[in-house]
Amino acid sequence: YKCYLDAEGRRPAISVCFLDVDLDGSSEERVNGVCLPVDARQLAALDLRERNYDRIEVTDRLTDASGVRVWAYRGSADGRARLRAAVRAGTAVIHAGYLEAVRAGFRALGEAEWAACAPSLDPGGLPVVELVRRELA
Repeated sequence: YKCYLDAEGRRPAISVCFLDVDLDGSSEERVNGVCLPVDARQLAALDLRERNYDRIEVTDRLTDASGVRVWAYRGSADGRARLRAAVRAGTAVIHAGYLEAVRAGFRALGEAEWAACAPSLDPGGLPVVELVRRELA
């Protein structure tokens, strides 16, 4: 449904990595982000877009969910296995444009949210590369 090209227009043999949520059950866990209301149609569209993730309910982890259900997307077992294999093979990368868009989004939420989020956006040794995303379908 999509692919990534390098500056010469070639499809490199890489695995492009994205954000993930890792819930460990501790009282210290925190996820930065924005909750947006969606209807059933929009939720189905998100499920399709986030096909490498599992939708998990996190309502019970919030201090005030105001009587609504809250979902997050966590990398699927298959997706996490692909990441581990790509890291071992040295083919795991982060798309520079994606990383910058995420950073800009959190900066737009204000200094406190950016300060809380910034450490979790460290690439952790993965190469950050310039790529062009192409939609296939």
